[in-house]
Amino acid sequence: MSRTEAEIRLFCLPHAGGGGAFFHPWRAALAPGIEVRPVVLPGRESRIRELPYVTMEQAIGPLAELIAPQIDRPYALFGHSMGAAVCYELARRFVALGLPAPVRLFVSARRAPHLPSRRASYARLDDADFLAEVARLNGTPSDVLQQPDLVRLFLPTLRADFELNDTYTPLPAPRLECPVTAFVGRDDPEADPAELAAWAQVTAGAFRIREFDGDHFYLKDHAAGLLDEIRADLRLRPTASINRQLPTAGVSR
Repeated sequence: MSRTEAEIRLFCLPHAGGGGAFFHPWRAALAPGIEVRPVVLPGRESRIRELPYVTMEQAIGPLAELIAPQIDRPYALFGHSMGAAVCYELARRFVALGLPAPVRLFVSARRAPHLPSRRASYARLDDADFLAEVARLNGTPSDVLQQPDLVRLFLPTLRADFELNDTYTPLPAPRLECPVTAFVGRDDPEADPAELAAWAQVTAGAFRIREFDGDHFYLKDHAAGLLDEIRADLRLRPTASINRQLPTAGVSR
């Protein structure tokens, strides 16, 4: 089966500061049944000369317009951290436009959209403190953060992404009915399992949560296990027997 003949397309949205290259290794791993299509946001990689989005309202219209022509077959959405919120809003926008809903929404390492953040916005920190917090999340190689010229190049986009993520509140749109799967690292400082379990409340469809060892970027060390979970879920119909797990703990603030 060729890449264009895959049964399902999986659109992948990255974390703050991330690009499409983060998902390139997934292509071979999920072929031939699942075609991985990383979404490159403005301000990085092939779109480096474009201004990054700073609000969800600014982002969703253009992104929906970009992806809509490509959902001519069953598709799913995967978003990590900031990307989880973007995928959620994309799914709702497609439904509001009368377009097909995703067969499944995968959200990773971000609290449910209706929950408040447990921390102050990073976007308001000075550069030194901001980069220290970025380093703490363990997603940016330390050697990159130690190169001043490189930092100056990607800092505006990174700040814009954090502003989008930290100021985001759900946009007006219908409630989802598609299944949702949430992934989280047990030691993630940004979102704990209870906050990921609260994603169950955004859909009338099936829900499950899968925890991994690790921090905010657990998926770097557990890519194979994560892809196994995605592959398994995309082989299930929405009506299959999936235990709907509701939050069992209060929300930490």
